[in-house]
Amino acid sequence: MAGYLSEADFVMVEEGFSTRDLLEELTLGASQATTGDVAAFFVADLGAVVRRHFCFLKCLPRVRPFYTVKCNSSPGVLKVLAELGLGFSCANKAEMELVQRIGIPAGKIIYANPCKQIAQIKYAAKHGVRLLSFDNELELAKVVKSHPSAKMVLHIAAEDSPSRLSFKFGASLKSCRHLLENAKRSHMEVVGVSFHVGTGCPDLQAYAQSIADARLVFEMGTELGHRMHILDLGGGFPGLEGAKVRFEEICSVINSALDLYFPEGCGVDILAELGRYYVTSAFTLAVSIIAKKEVLLDQPGREEESGSTPKTIVYHLGEGVYGIFNSVWFDNTCPTPILQKNMNFPAPRSEPGT
Repeated sequence: MAGYLSEADFVMVEEGFSTRDLLEELTLGASQATTGDVAAFFVADLGAVVRRHFCFLKCLPRVRPFYTVKCNSSPGVLKVLAELGLGFSCANKAEMELVQRIGIPAGKIIYANPCKQIAQIKYAAKHGVRLLSFDNELELAKVVKSHPSAKMVLHIAAEDSPSRLSFKFGASLKSCRHLLENAKRSHMEVVGVSFHVGTGCPDLQAYAQSIADARLVFEMGTELGHRMHILDLGGGFPGLEGAKVRFEEICSVINSALDLYFPEGCGVDILAELGRYYVTSAFTLAVSIIAKKEVLLDQPGREEESGSTPKTIVYHLGEGVYGIFNSVWFDNTCPTPILQKNMNFPAPRSEPGT
């Protein structure tokens, strides 16, 4: 093992002791605390992270996973994934510092931000991070000036994807030859292609089409003298069971497309950048109900039928959609509440943060 972990990093529990059991113990202790100042907290089952990793290796045996640090930068998560041999996709200087501080070598880091600050490009150059992505001339020019020894990955748009992310970032196929020519004139080496179909993309064909598009860009780059050898499949893979499209279904489409366009033995290193896939199912949030009130249900005609106005209970939590529950806004999630059996209040029925 690589030695990233130590026993001091974790709280070990007895075999058969579940996350639910631990939450019950912790919340009961919090309710009995005399300070009265108990914040929301997460409980992480890092064993779930490990299980997700082995599922990934089974389903995508030719793909080398990189963890997207911005998804969850908890030291325990980073150290477990480092121990499992993952690389890391970083969006800024702070993330590069963080993973290098725990011993990750620069060769296992991708600086994948599509809009990089010049000072942070210089930081990457100084600390040996050489693999950077770009999708336009201005980004390329910044790297040429500040990090001439970088190895560039051309990020292309996933044009068949319905995700808004695919329209916001990524070069169109029409612009790729011009960008590759520009890089060649600037003596900047382009070594591969990346794409991102967007989180929760329901269209499996978007993965296959993006891999086919990447093959065309590989051929353009090779024709112009670039040594193309990296294909980055991006991320967006589901982190929970019950997603609209199952992880195994996505992998089946990807594997078929890879066999067609990048067959085994072709000399291409295939990567993927995963965030929520690894950590979503591993974390459980404990949060207090701080208030409740009865409200009338707006259901015309019900009062006449029953002779009374139907009511419901609205619960107010100590966290909201501008904090821990921001995924309700950004990812259209609907967290499922679970009542701790030793608590003496009813289970919340309203949306988190309301």
